[in-house]
Amino acid sequence: MAVAQDKPCPCGRTDARQRPLAYAQCCAPWHAGAPAPDAEALMRSRYSAFVLGDLAYLRASWHPDTCPTDLALEPGVKWLGLEVRAHRTIDADHAEVEFVARSRHAGQGQRLHERSRFVRLAGRWLYLDGDLL
Repeated sequence: MAVAQDKPCPCGRTDARQRPLAYAQCCAPWHAGAPAPDAEALMRSRYSAFVLGDLAYLRASWHPDTCPTDLALEPGVKWLGLEVRAHRTIDADHAEVEFVARSRHAGQGQRLHERSRFVRLAGRWLYLDGDLL
């Protein structure tokens, strides 16, 4: 699945006036290979990658020590929205992001509420792991 550069970003980020940011001004640069500036931007870009079915980006943005070898996207999942509840910088190379992602699969609504941990290695933020809440 692709999203036009001028369409709202799947992650739902808004500007100062609460208008949706276009994909080109939001997650597209990270999906194209630029390093995300912080853990929240990386987390949002990973949500967008789930929406867009970008398995390669999910692997590339996952810490190699914790990335599952059998990573696959579940077919038929429709992602409905993301709410970032908190972003906490622990130090220059560690951060946490709490979020709720909503989806629908086989007619059933689902919520993923997680506090995710991120580390920065060689100047790039990576998803390490998370706790379901």
